[in-house]
Amino acid sequence: MFRYWSLVIVALFSLFPASARAEVVATFYSHDFGDHFPHAFVKLKGTDESTGQAVDTNYGFTATSVSPAILMGSVKGMIETKDAKYIAASNPHFSVKLSEAEYQRFMAFVEKWRSLPGKSYNLGKRNCVHFAMEAAALLGLSVNRQSRHFKKPKTFLLEVMGLNKTLKL
Repeated sequence: MFRYWSLVIVALFSLFPASARAEVVATFYSHDFGDHFPHAFVKLKGTDESTGQAVDTNYGFTATSVSPAILMGSVKGMIETKDAKYIAASNPHFSVKLSEAEYQRFMAFVEKWRSLPGKSYNLGKRNCVHFAMEAAALLGLSVNRQSRHFKKPKTFLLEVMGLNKTLKL
């Protein structure tokens, strides 16, 4: 009798597709200074729970044109996505698992920065590090809004890790 009920239970479970909980992981990166931007960005990888679509992308904020003008004030900014080679040459610092709601808020955050009007990039007030800081804050991490490291992506992300002792890669 036990064997009969065991087979019935196995048969019932086979009627329903196995479903793993979808999850997106946000990894915060810095890229050593050079002629390629952005120097701080966030990579998303996983599965969008609401659509089942694979997610493998990244976002950073930078000036649309890198010139001496960025040293003198605000210039036009943009959200940029980098290729695998750029990511491989960058430094991952920490990762955060996102709930579906956090993933949706993050995507809305990216669109907000993408649609900033006018001269939205400013080296001292709204650069790639500010983007990473606001992304971290959006995900519930402690950040130092008075940091001295807004022009030092790696140092800034290490500071965020220091403020959030549970963070790891």
